[in-house]
Amino acid sequence: MPKTNGLFFSTDREIQNLKAQEKRYSVKDKLNNGLFIEVKESGVKSWHYRYSLDGKQERLVLGRYPDLSLKDARQLRDESASMVAKGFSPKKEKNKPQGVLFKDYGERYLKEVISKERKNPYNMVLCLNNDIYPMVGHIALDKISVDDVRRVIWRKKEQGYDAAANQVRGLLKRMFDYAMTLGLVPYNPVLAIPTRHIYKAVPRNRYLSISEIRIYYTTLLNSRIYRPRKLGLLLSLLTLVRKSELLRAKWEHIDFEQRLWLIPETKADSATGHSREMVVYMSDQVIEIFKELKTIAGNEPYVFVGRKSGTHISHNAFNTAQKSALKLTEIPDFTVHDLRRTASTHLNEQGFNSDAIEACLNHTVKGVRGVYNKAKYEKERIEMMKKWSEYIFNIIYESNIVFFNEARKIKEI
Repeated sequence: MPKTNGLFFSTDREIQNLKAQEKRYSVKDKLNNGLFIEVKESGVKSWHYRYSLDGKQERLVLGRYPDLSLKDARQLRDESASMVAKGFSPKKEKNKPQGVLFKDYGERYLKEVISKERKNPYNMVLCLNNDIYPMVGHIALDKISVDDVRRVIWRKKEQGYDAAANQVRGLLKRMFDYAMTLGLVPYNPVLAIPTRHIYKAVPRNRYLSISEIRIYYTTLLNSRIYRPRKLGLLLSLLTLVRKSELLRAKWEHIDFEQRLWLIPETKADSATGHSREMVVYMSDQVIEIFKELKTIAGNEPYVFVGRKSGTHISHNAFNTAQKSALKLTEIPDFTVHDLRRTASTHLNEQGFNSDAIEACLNHTVKGVRGVYNKAKYEKERIEMMKKWSEYIFNIIYESNIVFFNEARKIKEI
């Protein structure tokens, strides 16, 4: 057993600061509740709970840090202590033969359901790997309780992402529905947690005024935020594309000669679950931005390069950049997605063809018109994107002339 070095922890920061030593050691929770963290020679940190039952000491391995946070580890410790108080051994209960683990079932669900219903399961896989598996992946499917489900959902809520918490809840519900169909569980524990207690959707109507566009982009472009993030947020307003479509943009789909950007897979249609391809007609300004990004990206396949070669930036990269710039202004809160509404609102106010605007947003026209009207509005969209880029640059160019001149220096290097 590793030696306890007399140290205590009480905060997440203190745990992060624990460094590997020549021999593994353990550090106690300052609450003196039997919880401690073991630091191995390799630097791996794992949670343990030490307790006494029937005059004998036992030790239960709870999980690894940071996959299991301090708050969650303490909660698992409390649940285990409750079992000890009732005369049960948490260690023996954990070691009992189990049914199919939730993570194994999740991979089956991906293969049998998600892969057939959705052409691009990226967001589902992300949700499973980041939000669900770390919390309950190690638990047998038929042993997952309402409390386990609540822990998964409320972890996301406590991070400040109520809408995402509701999406986690929705995925869990569908997974347990299918598990019931297969006879793997007797009931669906997610039904005990109503959606209305997690998130109440409020239709958004936020868009930026002309003065807000000028102030925000002047602040953004003159900030110390990484240059590709700035250019990405500008492209979001100029092209009307979704954030997910922007961050997954590939150079193989951008044709500078034809002035076209092909997006082979967009957000799945809510009615059919299928994705549609989309074409973005690039203005002179958009082409210049992409050329600068190409200089920065080099031989990487993605326009917005991730930390590892061959990958794109994370889902939250643009969110983080957008919020960082917003904090430097007094502009009311808005999201990256609101930039699409901003463009749509101003284009409609300027009298452009509404169907062409909807086509740029890659929205489907509903009703009878949607069935019979298959026009792509190519000429209207090309002209509209040209004028929209000129309009935005007239608003923000003069106050950011140094920023745009910097692009020329990058190309000359």
